[in-house]
Amino acid sequence: MRKLYNQYILNSALIAAGTTALVVGFSAPALSSVPSDTDAADNAKYFQSKDVFDLEVASDPRVSPDGKQVLYVRRSNDIMTDSSRANIWIASADGKSHRPLLSGQKNFSSPRWSPDGSRVAYISNVEGSRQLYVRWMDTGQTALLTNIQASAGSITWSPDGKTIAFTMSVKSDEKPFRVKLPEKPKGAKWAPKFKYVTKARYQADGRGLLDPAYTHIFTVPADGGTARQLTSGNYHHRGALSWAPDSRKIYFSANRSDNWEYEAREANIYSVDMAGAIAEITNAPGFEGSPTVSPNGKLIAYMKMDDQKLAYRNRYLHVMDSDGGDDRNLSADIDNSLSNFKWDANKGLYYQQTVRGLTEVGYVTLSGKHRKVAGGLGSGSLGRPYTSGSYDVAGGTVAITKGADDRPADVYAIIGKNERRLTALNEDLLAHKTLGKVHEVIYTSSIDGEEIQGWYLTPPNFDPSKKYPLILEIHGGPHLAYGPHFSAEMQRMAAAGYVVFYDNHRGSTGYGERFALLLQNKYSSKYDFADHMSGIDAVIAKGFIDPDQLYITGGSAGGIAAAYAVGLTDRFRAAVVAKPIINWLSKVLTADSGLGQIPFQFPGVPWENVDHYWEHSPLSLVGNVTTPTMLMTGEEDKRTPISETEQFYQALKLRKIDTVMVRVPGSPHGIAGRPSRLIGKVENILAWFKKYE
Repeated sequence: MRKLYNQYILNSALIAAGTTALVVGFSAPALSSVPSDTDAADNAKYFQSKDVFDLEVASDPRVSPDGKQVLYVRRSNDIMTDSSRANIWIASADGKSHRPLLSGQKNFSSPRWSPDGSRVAYISNVEGSRQLYVRWMDTGQTALLTNIQASAGSITWSPDGKTIAFTMSVKSDEKPFRVKLPEKPKGAKWAPKFKYVTKARYQADGRGLLDPAYTHIFTVPADGGTARQLTSGNYHHRGALSWAPDSRKIYFSANRSDNWEYEAREANIYSVDMAGAIAEITNAPGFEGSPTVSPNGKLIAYMKMDDQKLAYRNRYLHVMDSDGGDDRNLSADIDNSLSNFKWDANKGLYYQQTVRGLTEVGYVTLSGKHRKVAGGLGSGSLGRPYTSGSYDVAGGTVAITKGADDRPADVYAIIGKNERRLTALNEDLLAHKTLGKVHEVIYTSSIDGEEIQGWYLTPPNFDPSKKYPLILEIHGGPHLAYGPHFSAEMQRMAAAGYVVFYDNHRGSTGYGERFALLLQNKYSSKYDFADHMSGIDAVIAKGFIDPDQLYITGGSAGGIAAAYAVGLTDRFRAAVVAKPIINWLSKVLTADSGLGQIPFQFPGVPWENVDHYWEHSPLSLVGNVTTPTMLMTGEEDKRTPISETEQFYQALKLRKIDTVMVRVPGSPHGIAGRPSRLIGKVENILAWFKKYE
């Protein structure tokens, strides 16, 4: 799985990432320099940027129906293509066997066992475009099932094993009006045709302008045949699919209202039979999603979120009769969001949730009694320490992805009370490295005494008697969370000699609905700013931080907070503001997420609430900024458009503040979405901070 590399290839990959900068008094790191043999040997002891290409991570575990084997997706990075590769591996639940099932230079993902365990469906681009395949486990024979024009999602076997359901985007031939143009002469070269935009949701990050298209549910015979569309209408039918036990109906969630574009938190549960007849099961206000039918077909478990106009709402686990009657909330006493529901026969349900920076698997009986099954699920994010993870359960075996602060996620199996590690994907790389160590810090915010949980990463060979520079790294969202998980970016910062501090400020998830809503109508503001600065002071009080060597960075919502912070304080020697929102008035009217933010995050539309939008915009504080600031954003970003970055850059230039704009060509919002871009991101941050030591 690993790829050999040398310094020349690494430098070429970084250059190919294509980061370009408008530079004033800033020199990029000398990527082409070759360290001496002594330096190279010393550096090999610590985490370096080039190690990103050797990292691997496990995701999407799938337990065989008899509980004896676990399929999972093994993701690695390819230095020659500057991309991530997904292969499917299989491990025995007893830990005695671990081998590739579908492996190579192409991608293999979304493995799904047939009900009897004799076959596995999966997605691959082995023959070009992404198509659906089936593999027979006894012989290894494979069959190409589809020849579809768009990628398949939500792959789900029918209980009788005869049919596979999936979702797929289907283009629409909608036209706003008819235009009669003169015929182009043969051989003439005219400008490209005009594009017409008529939808409220007309763009998406990573996809750009959207052609009129809708996601529909399809079925295809498991032995091969023609894919058949079941749903109809100009609506999206996305998310999890669940078959009725008799294989005659599929349950799904959708918003089939003609006003669906403006209803971000409205969806109902439906069923569709094999003739395409659609029946509505729920119609309550709010979002009902992820339907999961019980094995006997009598009950449907689903996720429920109310429709209050607030930035965050808990997602609860509900159960109802298959006809929609006798609805009840099984997680009413849990102040948190639950997801990924899986039936345990007809007795109860497994689920997952994130609690104080850690993701765990829980179980609830139909009478509402909860217990914890597993904790410490590992993040599938290599770059930053976001909370995440996944699990599956069958035949008495629970499989989870689990990592640590010094390792990305591996696969573990839990049988009864015994937990066994099935993979060790990064020992060949990280077991030979001295890594930074993560420590928890609990403190109170200076603004109102609210308790905040944070962590700090100390450099390799940390000496508490010395003084270290500190980097504050702020998570995105803002309704997301970090945890004590592996982070390639932060390990690289620690290896460069920094203590890295990060926190789950007010608004973060995993601490209950009240805590998440402490930022309602307050992002960014003096409140989250106080949470960050109080954490820095708590770490300084431990005695090993140089208070005159403080630096700040963050991306997306973290970029907003970083930009806002340098407008409130001059304590930071330098800042790197990644993919920020600088002006809320312009952002919500130019980004792909405005329709979802305006009604829930703000008290009304921008033109009627200019003062509120402006108050929480970092641009409103630009007159106070004295901190040298780097700005970094993808040129194709539709979530926090680069026009936001350009506004702040121009304003700082007008004030003659030392600033540089780093533009990432071809990149959407996820500027670390390719290995060399992740490397380029962190190395630019470190170079900027180095300039201001």
